[in-house]
Amino acid sequence: MNNKFVSLNLVKIVSIAIPVVVALLLGIRVKFDLGEWTKALPDVNAVINSLTAILLALGLMAIKKQNRNLHRICMTAAFGLGAIFLITYVLYHFSNESTHFGGEGGIKIFYYVLLVTHIVCAGIVVYFVLMAMYYALNEAFDEHKRIVKWAYPLWMYVSVTGVIVYLMISPYYQ
Repeated sequence: MNNKFVSLNLVKIVSIAIPVVVALLLGIRVKFDLGEWTKALPDVNAVINSLTAILLALGLMAIKKQNRNLHRICMTAAFGLGAIFLITYVLYHFSNESTHFGGEGGIKIFYYVLLVTHIVCAGIVVYFVLMAMYYALNEAFDEHKRIVKWAYPLWMYVSVTGVIVYLMISPYYQ
């Protein structure tokens, strides 16, 4: 086995493990008191999602202008923000009860459709982002271009809908 094979398999395992572990952690009914500071994490996560969307847009513009260095900086920063988001998201849900949406009627339906598609896409995008990073880091740019056709719109959707979901649920935080 060569290192590339092992690394590619590791990427695939991690891309499955992350959503599974997050789902399991969110299913824990007992919450742990990590302090009052965790109540601010949804605000932090909304900022992270906003910055990620901006970096994704800048990264796309950079690569369209053949500015690979700026593209690499933007996408690496977006990836880093994604990692920070994952940690803060888990910390929040590990220590705080879920907030229920209080809207009624059509807005409630819209919220839950948006939330469900956001969650599903967030689980799926992990694979595509990790594969895109893997191919970029291994300078397999044809494969990178092929996978980002899926990764980019999914990642942008997850980032933007994360902010919209936050704005819709934030009036109901305790």
